[in-house]
Amino acid sequence: MDTYKFHDMTLTWLNGGVTFLDGGAMFGVVPKPLWSRKYPVNDNNQIELPTHPILIQLKGKNYLIDTGVGNGKFTEKQLRNFGVTDQSHLEDDLQKLGLTVNDIDYVLMTHLHFDHACGLTKYEGEKLVPTFPNAKVYVTKVEWDEMRKPNIRSANTYWKENWQPIVDQVETYEGTFQVTDGIEMIHTGGHSDGHAVIRLTQGDEVIIHMADIMPTHAHQNPLWVLAYDDYPMTSVFAKEQLVGEILEKGHFVSFYHDAYKRLIKWDPTGKEILDEVLVTEKVNQ
Repeated sequence: MDTYKFHDMTLTWLNGGVTFLDGGAMFGVVPKPLWSRKYPVNDNNQIELPTHPILIQLKGKNYLIDTGVGNGKFTEKQLRNFGVTDQSHLEDDLQKLGLTVNDIDYVLMTHLHFDHACGLTKYEGEKLVPTFPNAKVYVTKVEWDEMRKPNIRSANTYWKENWQPIVDQVETYEGTFQVTDGIEMIHTGGHSDGHAVIRLTQGDEVIIHMADIMPTHAHQNPLWVLAYDDYPMTSVFAKEQLVGEILEKGHFVSFYHDAYKRLIKWDPTGKEILDEVLVTEKVNQ
């Protein structure tokens, strides 16, 4: 597991499973000759998109950003269509750290699409139960409302199996929410109506977890948004503002879906990499 010490915080990327999705869909209207220079693509035009929840350990508390694809939640057709080649090893990873799912205090959901939210619940026999029974689950009110009443488009990704068992654990917010000193959730919309990013602050240093408005380092350009985005222009505007701040102030960016980079810091032009933390353990080749 890759770990990064950020002052009083320890960040550890856990293995929540691996997906392979269509590269064209992941880069929207951007031509393949452009995006394929920045991110590898296979012969089926798919790109590797792991789902890597981030465990944040701070002052004796355990915070988890998103939850991976879980285990045993997919039909064979879904496994094929979503390119799921490896399901979650999150509980195994926690065990290696001397933790269990019972030790997670807070789950910070950037949004509730299946590849982020399937790990919220698990089967015990035939019954679905919360994976993290002692945790509070934070998510934007907009996202939680749509999760429970999806529209004709979002019904494909907002599954009742992922929310019904955790109703009593969920706490919602609007706008911004200070989880604790140094951890802030910020509603952006765009990728989904309730999508949020997460700002980690220690002293004068900042890591911004961009979730799915910048799922990989190759999505740095504010105009490079996903065909999966429900509100692409909202993504563009939110991303433009955040990327401007990131480059100007020298913030790190962290990733959930990047198969190659954990963290990256660009120079003010965005063209040169000043610092980065690479993925050191490839779980699925």
